[in-house]
Amino acid sequence: MSISRLLELFRAYEEDSNVKFVVVKVKLKIEISSLCFKGKGRAFCAGGDVAAVVRDLNEGKWKLGAEFFRKEFTLNYLIATYSKPQVSILNGIVMGGGAGASIHGRFRVATETSVFAMPETALGLFPDVGASYFLSRLPGFLVNVNPRPSREYCGLTGSRLDGAEMLACGLATHFASNSY
Repeated sequence: MSISRLLELFRAYEEDSNVKFVVVKVKLKIEISSLCFKGKGRAFCAGGDVAAVVRDLNEGKWKLGAEFFRKEFTLNYLIATYSKPQVSILNGIVMGGGAGASIHGRFRVATETSVFAMPETALGLFPDVGASYFLSRLPGFLVNVNPRPSREYCGLTGSRLDGAEMLACGLATHFASNSY
């Protein structure tokens, strides 16, 4: 399943919360051996429009943001608890919601064009999409940052990491050439 298709399903899910049940039924009725997520173009997935959520909050429309995050986190939960192996080819930008759509899977393949970040911190938000779970469990260190544990660095700064850094700190499980 491509990220484009996943985003298409997510957009449909945003408009009709019953789509969640269709996903569960498909999961139970179709024999699938594994899932492979791959973005099209320059990004795996740059995430949702968190700036729009902040704008809605500033306009007093907090329920819109709450509903946006409820739907996003439900989708992440479905991905994280899926019983079959999931492979995510993290080619290009992997930020915010894109991290949630990939990081909970078993195999995460970074490339030389991978760029990971949790940019929510720049908007005054905390890293979401399960980041408190997966960042706190990162096994690696980033030696170029005095050597700070990668979990704290990624969670507090929102800094961008390349594919090699993703592999070094444990965000990626594998590294492959872009020309696969």
